[in-house]
Amino acid sequence: MSTNPLLSPQDALVALMVAASASNEHIETSELVKINQTINHLPIFADFDADRLPTLSRAVFDLFEEEDGLDALFGLLREALPAELNETAYALACDVVAADGTLDEPELRFLEEVRFELNVDRLNAAAIERGARARHMTLG
Repeated sequence: MSTNPLLSPQDALVALMVAASASNEHIETSELVKINQTINHLPIFADFDADRLPTLSRAVFDLFEEEDGLDALFGLLREALPAELNETAYALACDVVAADGTLDEPELRFLEEVRFELNVDRLNAAAIERGARARHMTLG
């Protein structure tokens, strides 16, 4: 592991949220709102420069245009994220895809890949997913 990763841990978390939003090739306003709320309210982002969001988003979109872009993204995430943030990363990805109230097949496959690539235990992942679902329930 490099001592000077290309992304900070906060950059990696933001990049993963953007990737989660883009995973079904359709970015919903509710997902963008969730990303911004997360950056503005969670303690992990207290010293994050929100002006980096457009740059990180562009980097994710550029990677998604590459043939092995998703693998490259996961490589960057693994390098930048300390292991103790893997479940946090998965939880943030779940919150973003749950924000619009629907989960489609590409989003489910993306979350499965995140779970695998970040080595999130299946039982812990199920609890995280249930929490995301509970936080994004609507009436009716």
